[in-house]
Amino acid sequence: MRIAILAHEKFPDGAKTATGVLRYGTHDVVAVLDRDRDGERVADCDASLPDAPIVASLSEVDEPLDALLVGISPIGGGFDESWRPDVRAALERGCDVISGLHYFLEDDDEFRTLAEEHGCELWDVRRPPTDLGVADGVADSVDATVIVTVGTDCSVGKMTTTFELVAAARERGVDAAVVPTGQTGIMAEGWGYPIDRVVSDFAAGAVEELILERGNDHDYLFVEGQASIAHPAYSGVSTAILHGSMADELVLCHATDRERFHGFSQALPTIPDFVDLHESLAAPVGGSEIVAGALNTRTVDDDAAADAAVEEYADALGLPAADPIRQGPDAILDAVL
Repeated sequence: MRIAILAHEKFPDGAKTATGVLRYGTHDVVAVLDRDRDGERVADCDASLPDAPIVASLSEVDEPLDALLVGISPIGGGFDESWRPDVRAALERGCDVISGLHYFLEDDDEFRTLAEEHGCELWDVRRPPTDLGVADGVADSVDATVIVTVGTDCSVGKMTTTFELVAAARERGVDAAVVPTGQTGIMAEGWGYPIDRVVSDFAAGAVEELILERGNDHDYLFVEGQASIAHPAYSGVSTAILHGSMADELVLCHATDRERFHGFSQALPTIPDFVDLHESLAAPVGGSEIVAGALNTRTVDDDAAADAAVEEYADALGLPAADPIRQGPDAILDAVL
């Protein structure tokens, strides 16, 4: 599928859906839309991502296109009206629109009408199924070893770590699969449930259903974690994933220089406290243990300083750790396997 990714005023650091799809999706990305970076290229912003031109609007994309993907997910998942001209232009051009927002495009009268008129599909990735139920506490019955990437905060690299670990495992000949629980993972993998949109009573059940669906088809399932069990706003989704998955192992993800929860003034607990919090919360439901750590050193320019930060993080954990992008995920994967 040939797509353009909408990331206005946020690419790359504030558009993790865009960067995640670029890095892990199977789409052919024709262009990224960011009016602040018009004329630049993806490689100018992040050389580790597949390259593509950056343009100010969809009208500047002349190549054939199948879909527009909304690559931004702001706090609260709302729709910015400044994006409307690009979504409208995509539909009028006969392109599908893929969105991971909490604002459902299918419920927007203008977009729904245009989609019907031009034979397009509106895929609201965060719209969960309506037939989910409560968990039965049976996720531990599957044959696969289940690993969840948990975090100290939002946007610390849980999805990235998940995909990097699966790719590295497959390179070693290990039968491993991703279990997507958020919009970016679902877009990249083509399946999964958006756990942060599921009714709270059914959230753990939705995770359990995902584990049961694939748990006997693979030797290892790597579950994409969300947020943090200590986050003032989003701890519910993190706990649902932890309990619903009944994970065997956890990988704790953290970011350098992160001292306070994203969007809040509250300070993060210490790393040892995070280990205790996760393991004590998981103890009644399968007894998951943290076996390694992943550190996002994106804000560190110098490789030597990044290596030192990883060593410091490993010491705080008392476990192996690595930056899965900068150093590769092998040290983490060794601990998992």
